[in-house]
Amino acid sequence: MNALLTSAVAGLTAGGTYALLGVCAVFTYRLVAVVNFTGAAIGTAGTFVLFALYEAGFPLWPSVLAGIAASTVVGVAIGFIMTRWFGEASASTKAAVTVALLVGIIAIGLRLTGGQHPHNMPELFPGSAFRLAGVEVTIASVLTIGLAALFTVLADLFLNTTKVGLNLRALADRPMAAELLGIRVQLLSLLVWGMTGAFTTFALMIIAPQRSPNFMTLSLLVVPALAAALVGLFRSFWRTLAGGIGLGLVEGMASSVDSISQYRSAIPFLVVLAVLLWSQREARWDEAR
Repeated sequence: MNALLTSAVAGLTAGGTYALLGVCAVFTYRLVAVVNFTGAAIGTAGTFVLFALYEAGFPLWPSVLAGIAASTVVGVAIGFIMTRWFGEASASTKAAVTVALLVGIIAIGLRLTGGQHPHNMPELFPGSAFRLAGVEVTIASVLTIGLAALFTVLADLFLNTTKVGLNLRALADRPMAAELLGIRVQLLSLLVWGMTGAFTTFALMIIAPQRSPNFMTLSLLVVPALAAALVGLFRSFWRTLAGGIGLGLVEGMASSVDSISQYRSAIPFLVVLAVLLWSQREARWDEAR
């Protein structure tokens, strides 16, 4: 029992990161109507800028800021592509474009970072924050969950209580009409892409030392992130937050069971499948009747 609890607590860091990446995916979808497959890859690019500068002898925190700035630029560049050439495209076309961009970013990233060879990432927040039921909870776990909760609260307040948030919701629903009403569509879209790029990068910088820190592995964290977003049906920030943390806890517990530990990376796929089947239940039941 204690081993299961220890493994679950160990999954908190991953859960916080899944939750933050998922909330960023929901934020992007609700504001610019794009299912973004590039979120984790953008964050990975910034994380490897941090690593390259740190390895070259630059101080840690200036390197962190440089990495966040670099990924913000990458996010804005992708946002420019999406708004400039695919602003009026269908949701499926936009999603397909981000998949193509994901493949391109991974290919370039693997080429520049030496393939899937793991790197020795510096720990931004080493050590233990407190003990829970006799289990050490790391500072990284507390920070990733805190960052995910903070972004959830800010996103919820921003969309529901600010004029800019209302403008962005109008942009997602009717981009052409929003532009005709004088809303600065492209500028607000680029703001969304840049902001989500900065948040995801910081989360990946925290979690990178605890994963296999190569470009491919970190970029594919988009899968559990989108699984968390699906739990929230790409609408609810709070359900996405809970889904991401829950996914991390389940993965952590699965790692302590020998018979299934080697297959725990398939858990996000099972969650995606379960949510999609559940979302189709009414149509299936109607068909069966």
